[in-house]
Amino acid sequence: MASSLILSSPKPSSINPTTFRSHRLSTTFSFNPARNPTFTPLFSLSSATPLKPHSKSVFCCSAKPRTRPEYIPNHIPDPNYVRVFDTTLRDGEQSPGATMTSAEKLVIARQLSRLGVDIIEAGFPASSPDDLDAVRSIAIEVGNNPIGADGHIPVICGLSRCNKRDIDAAWEAVKHAKKPRIHTFIATSEIHMQHKLRKTKEEVVQIASEMVAYARSLGCPDVEFSPEDAGRSDREFLYHILEEVIKAGATTLNIPDTVGYNLPGEFANLIADIKKNTKGIENVIISTHCQNDLGLATANTLGGVSAGARQVEVTINGIGERAGNASLEEVVLTIKCRQDEMGGVYTGINTEHIMMSSKMVQEHSGLIVQPHKAIVGANAFAHESGIHQDGMLKHKETYEIISPEDIGLFRSNEYGIVLGKLSGRHAVKTRLTELGYDISDKEFEDFFKRYKEVAEKKKRVTDEDMEALLSDEIFQPKVIWSLGEIQVTCGTLGLSTATVKLVASDGEEKIPCSVGTGPVDAAYNAIDSIVQVPTVLKEYSMNSVTEGIDAIATTRVVIGGDSSITPKHTSNRETFNRTFSGSGAAMDILVSSVRAYLSALNKMLSFVTVVKATRESSESSKTYHNSEQNSE
Repeated sequence: MASSLILSSPKPSSINPTTFRSHRLSTTFSFNPARNPTFTPLFSLSSATPLKPHSKSVFCCSAKPRTRPEYIPNHIPDPNYVRVFDTTLRDGEQSPGATMTSAEKLVIARQLSRLGVDIIEAGFPASSPDDLDAVRSIAIEVGNNPIGADGHIPVICGLSRCNKRDIDAAWEAVKHAKKPRIHTFIATSEIHMQHKLRKTKEEVVQIASEMVAYARSLGCPDVEFSPEDAGRSDREFLYHILEEVIKAGATTLNIPDTVGYNLPGEFANLIADIKKNTKGIENVIISTHCQNDLGLATANTLGGVSAGARQVEVTINGIGERAGNASLEEVVLTIKCRQDEMGGVYTGINTEHIMMSSKMVQEHSGLIVQPHKAIVGANAFAHESGIHQDGMLKHKETYEIISPEDIGLFRSNEYGIVLGKLSGRHAVKTRLTELGYDISDKEFEDFFKRYKEVAEKKKRVTDEDMEALLSDEIFQPKVIWSLGEIQVTCGTLGLSTATVKLVASDGEEKIPCSVGTGPVDAAYNAIDSIVQVPTVLKEYSMNSVTEGIDAIATTRVVIGGDSSITPKHTSNRETFNRTFSGSGAAMDILVSSVRAYLSALNKMLSFVTVVKATRESSESSKTYHNSEQNSE
């Protein structure tokens, strides 16, 4: 049943809006031509008349790939090209429990480069020494070496607030990339300036322009500026601050709907108003960054593109703070599938890598997408209704507007090779490469050992099995404690008992025994008696990777620590108790559960170690500085 969604300007009652109606989606986009006489949406327009039905295939693969234009920070040679700015590693990682290790971030950054994103926002370098190191390593490796066949090297970007300390940290991290970018921001809405910043409009403008100029003075040729909460900011003030940062050297102006408050028509008009009323706007790129608090992030982003934005800020699977961000796969596939209706705009994304990118982010962030998630959900290409099945059997396009292969959803390889216990290293390594995983020889040997253990118990090892094992064996945090052996006794006759052998990073072994209300509780209690760091288990979930009684089980846990033990993560002068996710995989559900718990514990302990070292270093510096002043 078709839905009807009215996307209107702020004052629809006073205007007869120009409308566009999609014959497939029955969706009306309303824009305000009276306020924006120069604004011509890129959609095909008519007076609410349906467009003619497609005579060609509507599969996305029908859109021909185009050459990516040369990268110039403040100019795109082809006006129809839309840059894709991926912030999975920065905004996406701010999702509760989505903390990723440096190794995991590097793996995802490689995949984003292979996917073809134009800009990778690799992190917030000033937030911690570990984040700075992670962004630096991505800048050095991914920011200088092409991974895809087309030789594309993405821009590597670091986020910073509008202060010199943050900007210095961002530059230190990204300067090693071939194409570095600093992204700096300050709030511009009345509510933020009054209650959070406690600064006047004049002070905010001065800080913004000075800090953009400072970023350029460091030698950074590419500086992006974001007026935080632009969607709720005063328009005239917004034009003014944007003009000033353009004068100061900004190359991209990112317009965020920070709290997901705008409607698509409102956001499109905001972009159009900025384009019309901001002096010097022709010398920069306009970008969008839409949060999903009302479920409108993708619609708002596409509205921004229709109004002239030529950069979209998105995340894989739409992950991010609160309700998340605009989803890369949704925005890119909409542009690709409806390219003609959107005036010919296109991106440089290789959509065949979307599914693998989605799986990687799910594995490493611990954030599993809902089955009905558009494009990448487990049910996105599943058909259970008899009517739908009948149509699919007769002609796939009756119920599929996207070909599964177009996003890299393949169920078997082209050679017909089935992996099992007799498969050798070459076949296994080849399949990992086909799946998009590039690991070292040592990492492969570690993985292959686990693979053989599973293959001995299963007739066939699937792609999903391999991905679960790879995440569990290779892409784990720095090992502080690892599982040696475990034995449990449980049932209805008494308390469950678990004996666990843990191995420390220096090789020391500890073997405690503990009881609990069940085998998992007993095992976790035994581990806690060794680690001796108070934790709270906030989430626990388990899934079967494939069907069958011999399936591998994947477990995900989220833990938090006692606030007196686990430091509070500070960002924008706000504090909150940080959580840590962990995942584990094994054919034994108890082993899977213990591996997941240790993964989360190792993340937490590593974070605590880094924060303590930073504090001690800071205190030492203060002591030294004070002694120097006293000696003077």
